[in-house]
Amino acid sequence: MAMRKTKFVFLAHQFSNSMSKETKQIIEDGKFVELMYQVIDQKTNSILTEVEFPLGYVHGVNEILAPAVMSELAGKSAGDIIEVPIDCNQLYGPRDEALVTTDLLENVPAEYHAVGTAILMENDKGQTKSFLVTRIDEKTITIDGNNPLCGREVIFRLDIITVRDATEEELEHGGKIEQTPEVSGSKKVPIQ
Repeated sequence: MAMRKTKFVFLAHQFSNSMSKETKQIIEDGKFVELMYQVIDQKTNSILTEVEFPLGYVHGVNEILAPAVMSELAGKSAGDIIEVPIDCNQLYGPRDEALVTTDLLENVPAEYHAVGTAILMENDKGQTKSFLVTRIDEKTITIDGNNPLCGREVIFRLDIITVRDATEEELEHGGKIEQTPEVSGSKKVPIQ
């Protein structure tokens, strides 16, 4: 009698495992995916950036990360953690020192006197470019128009949290549609 009970428990466990494998969804076009990620400098092993809240998107509808990262996500499922090495020179090109400038603090408005502040600049042709305040001392301020990852080799470490079929609305907008309070006279506008 005990033998049958053990066999039944074993078979039930086997059946349960095979069911969870069959229902586990993989990342492919049309799937809604939520993930957390970190960007880690390969030389220093320091975390350069990480998301604070899960990032959601519809696979194959919008490309929110580097193409190499997006292609590595295909075929993975919730619970997987992957690491993708990226040479940022391929993404952003080599570092251009002509995009780094230092000026006197008195020539720059006080609202930009903080390291990490983004400044949108426009040239005489009307083209805009974002610069970042990278250094301030008693007399000068340095701004840099290079992407902060430019010239680095990094690892994208991604923790896949959710994989499921996207709703029609998510497919249309490329990501999760947040519920917002009803405000009379307002309309929903997707974030692009």
